[in-house]
Amino acid sequence: MSIIELLIIAAGLSMDAFAIAVCIGLSSRPTIKNMIIAGLYFGIFQAIMPIIGFYAGYNLTGFIVQYDHIIAFALLAFLGGKMVCSGVNGIRGKKTEPFFAIGSGMPPFKTMLPLAVATSIDALAIGLSFALVDVSILPAAAIIGATTFFLSAIGVRLGGVFGAKNRALAEVAGGAALILMGIRILLQHNVIL
Repeated sequence: MSIIELLIIAAGLSMDAFAIAVCIGLSSRPTIKNMIIAGLYFGIFQAIMPIIGFYAGYNLTGFIVQYDHIIAFALLAFLGGKMVCSGVNGIRGKKTEPFFAIGSGMPPFKTMLPLAVATSIDALAIGLSFALVDVSILPAAAIIGATTFFLSAIGVRLGGVFGAKNRALAEVAGGAALILMGIRILLQHNVIL
């Protein structure tokens, strides 16, 4: 597999993480620190999951792939719903901390962990396919992780640029985007809501 093919796969895998990073940037401060933290969360999980899929073998990965879309939907819908509620409270003028703007502007670990897992579950199947076509997994995982890190960091910055004027409205839009991403995942797997 060529480096170009790996970069295309890496970019495709990182699109969900990029979209969530934009949502984080919409309702938080897009500092270099926050860009790096978001990039690390998403990049590390995107790098680890193909390795797990590569070594887990067909049976375990096949089991996980049967339910990955449901898990991803549940996590994204739950967090998106909380984000929408927080944004609506902000629009109504209630003095609440925006969902993603905690302290320095980054979500806490308990929020970032499920987001990182939800956006990287599909990388398990990629790891399995790499085993089937005899791809060297460590360099491939490094490329996937680095690409996701870079795109997630850029996503936080882009979200911050667009969300600076009206954070509460941006938070509602970002939460709705998370919910829609979860629904899209279900529709891709032909799950009827």
